[in-house]
Amino acid sequence: MGSLLIGVLGCSLILAASGFYSARDDVVELNPSNFNREVIQSDSLWLVEFYAPWCGHCQSLTADWKKAATALKGIVKVGAVDADQHKSLGSQYGVRGFPTIKIFGANKNKPEDFQGGRTSQAIVEGAMNGLRSLVKERLSGKSGGSDHSRQSGGGGGGGSGSTKDVVELTDDNFDKLVMEGDAVWLVEFFAPWCGHCKNLEPEWAAAASEVKEQTKGKVRLGAVDATIHQGVSSRYGVRGFPTIKVFRKGEEPEDYQGGRTRADIIARALDLFSDNASPPELLEILSEDTLKTCVDSQLCVIAVLPHILDTGASGRNSYLEVVMKMADKYKKKMWGWLWAEAGAQMELETALGIGGFGYPAMAAINARKMKYALLKGSFSDSGIHEFLRDLSMGRGSTSTVGEGAWPKITAVEPWDGKDGELPAVEEYDLSDVDLDDVFDKTEL
Repeated sequence: MGSLLIGVLGCSLILAASGFYSARDDVVELNPSNFNREVIQSDSLWLVEFYAPWCGHCQSLTADWKKAATALKGIVKVGAVDADQHKSLGSQYGVRGFPTIKIFGANKNKPEDFQGGRTSQAIVEGAMNGLRSLVKERLSGKSGGSDHSRQSGGGGGGGSGSTKDVVELTDDNFDKLVMEGDAVWLVEFFAPWCGHCKNLEPEWAAAASEVKEQTKGKVRLGAVDATIHQGVSSRYGVRGFPTIKVFRKGEEPEDYQGGRTRADIIARALDLFSDNASPPELLEILSEDTLKTCVDSQLCVIAVLPHILDTGASGRNSYLEVVMKMADKYKKKMWGWLWAEAGAQMELETALGIGGFGYPAMAAINARKMKYALLKGSFSDSGIHEFLRDLSMGRGSTSTVGEGAWPKITAVEPWDGKDGELPAVEEYDLSDVDLDDVFDKTEL
């Protein structure tokens, strides 16, 4: 009798240690690794039990929960979470006691508490009521199906930015995208129940779109749901939410130290970009194609330099050096930088009002608005810096480019880097010419 009692107790302990459900049951075992994929990203209605193996009421519910799952198979999904083992999932959904049953319906991020009885019949009736409510909401157009996690592109916190440019990072894709990629990454580790994370979400989303555009994808913003993807989160010592870290290829990650507004995040991202970026290329305007590379930028800076015969190669190179120095100084702006020789692109000069101030000259063009501003100070480090700084701050007068359209660009040969040469002049041999026959003589 004693050995029998010990055997029964042993079986009970094994059951408690291994959970209440197995692969043979129609109850889906849920955990932080599969919860988002199975429940949050699903279009199905889910009934989820949060239990603890040592809980007597949970043990009593097990048979009815299995029976209800079998009856609802193919109609409503039924799952279970060992919340004693996976405490993060339980705390995420406010589980305070066991068993707790929640209905994940139209809005998966805001499940409802199940208020019905704990028999298989009551569970099935509660599930069917939830299903009818879900169908009514879809018919009324209030719900389009699943409401994925906030980084999936359609979710959550409103604000001025879409989450489409925030990359959803997981335990599975983190190393490939972040650690093995060439981009610099700002990664937010968040928890869906975290109030500060919810406040950050619209700022993070808006910054992600702006940063992606301005850096041409060289700096990216990502987000990790640390309650689900605990592997990567624990690897980097995430203890609170939100935690933001900076990842650069081949370097140890560092904590983000900036502010939490859209402007703060963008500023830090552009600093990271400029730290790792090469100076922009300064191109000579040779054809229409050259101009197109510039007008795609937020701002296009064009220098018109004196003719090579006026400056020689050394003089021209000194002007180009000034422009390239400014291009490097403002490289985080992602502007385009071009130059042309005076007289080579006359229609462009006319459209930009260049000529009245002599050469060298400089114009900064906003291609989207077809507006330009002219450098009226000295063509020097300080003069150009003051000109571009004022433009960055929204100061200075602007005019419309030509008639509001880009002028025709003349195809020219590139400068060979040498001094200019005067055109060859044909020489005439005057030795055989009798000047006495050419001019009439006048005697005094």
